Amino acid sequence: MDAEFKRGIILDHYQNPRNRGLIEDHTYLEANTNNESCIDEINLMVKIDNGVIVDAKFDGEACAICTSSTSIMIDTLIGKKVEDAIKIYENFSAMIEERPYDAEILEQAVVYDDIYKQPSRKKCALLPWWGFEKIINQYRK
Repeated sequence: MDAEFKRGIILDHYQNPRNRGLIEDHTYLEANTNNESCIDEINLMVKIDNGVIVDAKFDGEACAICTSSTSIMIDTLIGKKVEDAIKIYENFSAMIEERPYDAEILEQAVVYDDIYKQPSRKKCALLPWWGFEKIINQYRK
């Protein structure tokens, strides 16, 4: 994927984040994640019905990488079975940490495939996914 094209996707999701805005609905699982070394803080809500992620929402204050990563993550995970979403998360984490991964299942999230070149930005890209991991842990209980 061309670097300029990737930047365009990231910028679009930063300027026009999908599913931004929290709601009052106790059928959603919720998690908060923050990066203690910067301003990034994301509140995430995910609704899982019959093992499928049917909706997700977020809000918070975060940099362009974190905000766009959250928006892309939500776009990618809505409609997926929990097991498939976990595989996507595992592959995304592997990509960020420079381990072998399956780019095919990452969809748009593959735009962060070279974020490892900026080590300080890895946490920015991973933060919403850590929130998703917290939600999956709640779901499994």
